Amino acid sequence: MVRRLQALLTACLVAGAAGGEEEKEFDYKPPMVKKPLFDKELTMFEQERREYARNLALYAANHVPEKKADPASLEQARRVIGLALHLDSRNRPALVVNFQLRKGILPDVKKGDYNARTFSRLLLTRARLLARGDDESGKLLARCFTELAAVIDPRNEDAVYEYEIQRLDFGEVDWRLITEAVEDKPSRSPAAGPQGR
Repeated sequence: MVRRLQALLTACLVAGAAGGEEEKEFDYKPPMVKKPLFDKELTMFEQERREYARNLALYAANHVPEKKADPASLEQARRVIGLALHLDSRNRPALVVNFQLRKGILPDVKKGDYNARTFSRLLLTRARLLARGDDESGKLLARCFTELAAVIDPRNEDAVYEYEIQRLDFGEVDWRLITEAVEDKPSRSPAAGPQGR
């Protein structure tokens, strides 16, 4: 009887230790979105904003577990979720994924509307339309979409090319605008013009 109890206790301890290894602790810093950057003057319909925000959040939800919550994937998720919340501050998938990551929980993998290749093309096409506008917020969103299109599908040569040209002309996107709620106008904004050529 004692041996059975010891065996049962040992089995429970081993199973508990194996289960504890499944949930890996990680450090996720959620984006700070006090006031959405993209106001009503942005040339996007509300439904379109919701759909982009939803698909960005689902991309983040799938990307982090796929990369086993490594620091690069968590930073990418922070940027993507921040962008989603700036597009639609009450977007359910964005709020849920942000909460789960903040609590150290890996989100369940969910099926999005698009695979990575299609989503990358969609982001790039929308970025091109936004870049044609005159408003600064639209140009910032275009730059973010272009970078994400290249990162989401590095085999999308058009996205990679446009991102590299954008990087050469304007520098890297200052993601602090999206994730840190900074108030200043950094020198790397598109309105500042080409740098470092």
